[in-house]
Amino acid sequence: MTTIFLFLYLLLISTATATATTLYSDVSALKAIKAAIDPTTIPSYSCLASWNFTSDPCSNHHVTHFLCGLSCSGNRVTQLTFDRAGYVGTLSPLVSKLTQLITIDISDNKLSGPIPASLFSLPNLQTLNLRSNSFSGTIPPAISNLKSIQAIEISHNSLSGSLPDTLSLLTLTRLDLSFNKFTGPIPKLPKTLIELAVKSNSLSGYLPKTSFNGLTQLEVVELSDNSLTGTIPGWFLLQQSLQQVNLANNGFTGIEISKPIDSNLIAVDVGYNKIVGNIPVNLSAYPVLSSLSLRYNNLYGPIPPEFSQKATLKRLFLDGNYLSGLPPKEFFSGKSSVSGSLGDNCLKSCPISSELCLKSQKPSSICQQAYGAKGKPKS
Repeated sequence: MTTIFLFLYLLLISTATATATTLYSDVSALKAIKAAIDPTTIPSYSCLASWNFTSDPCSNHHVTHFLCGLSCSGNRVTQLTFDRAGYVGTLSPLVSKLTQLITIDISDNKLSGPIPASLFSLPNLQTLNLRSNSFSGTIPPAISNLKSIQAIEISHNSLSGSLPDTLSLLTLTRLDLSFNKFTGPIPKLPKTLIELAVKSNSLSGYLPKTSFNGLTQLEVVELSDNSLTGTIPGWFLLQQSLQQVNLANNGFTGIEISKPIDSNLIAVDVGYNKIVGNIPVNLSAYPVLSSLSLRYNNLYGPIPPEFSQKATLKRLFLDGNYLSGLPPKEFFSGKSSVSGSLGDNCLKSCPISSELCLKSQKPSSICQQAYGAKGKPKS
């Protein structure tokens, strides 16, 4: 008898689950989201094409209804995930009615217009991916209302304006705003950040210590192709968890390198800047440094032998400077596994048999002009 009652109870629950209807406000939001997409850009094979509201979105789906594009927990929508079908349109402000959303991923489509301000009120959102669309406008200070957010990916859009200081109030671990039109300084950043990417924008100013204070988990910094200036400060590469740094294609004029006590730094790229001076020998003291690019700056003097003796170093790009003297012989002894380039400098006797020397050195007239009659770099 007990077994029969248990069976009936489970049957009742499963029947109730199968017939449970999605919250009305969630259905209304989904209808508005689909209506904001140009119907001529919804292919018959796509997720949005299967959104047939004659069926309940969160019930056991019929064969041809709601095949993909959303996930539910109970009668609430928790994930909104467009396929890469080339949808054209906007993101409806009614997305904010999906208050149980954990994930929004509508990347790699052709959506345009501003990001709805209402989106930033979603209390449970953890992942926001709007990558590779045509969204425009600014990121408002109200972004700080995303109390649960962990990852924001809005690269490859047309967003502009300054980055709000309220970003520091978020619990983000990953922030990618690359390939937009952002201007102004680097704002104060979330202390929980692990990966920062704001490549190919128009950020300006110095690397402010206040922006990076307390970021003890930061591993990756990608700020290349901006308009940052000044000196790369000594504290920057000493951040305790830092592994990869790319500051190439900016306007930095100097670099300060302090000897690390302990460091996880693997790769540094500060090429294509305006850095003047000698190669910072302290870079060779980073224990696991594997890749280093200082190419196309205004560096003078000899290549420190410490770099040719560093076992962890596998890639070294020093081309396009005014380095002089004899390159360290260890690079060409057969014991070194370093690849890269020492070309387009003022080095003497760089063996043409070595791939490191494939790019020819500068003409002597240019080197004489750079160093002056006394063989010292012109200031």
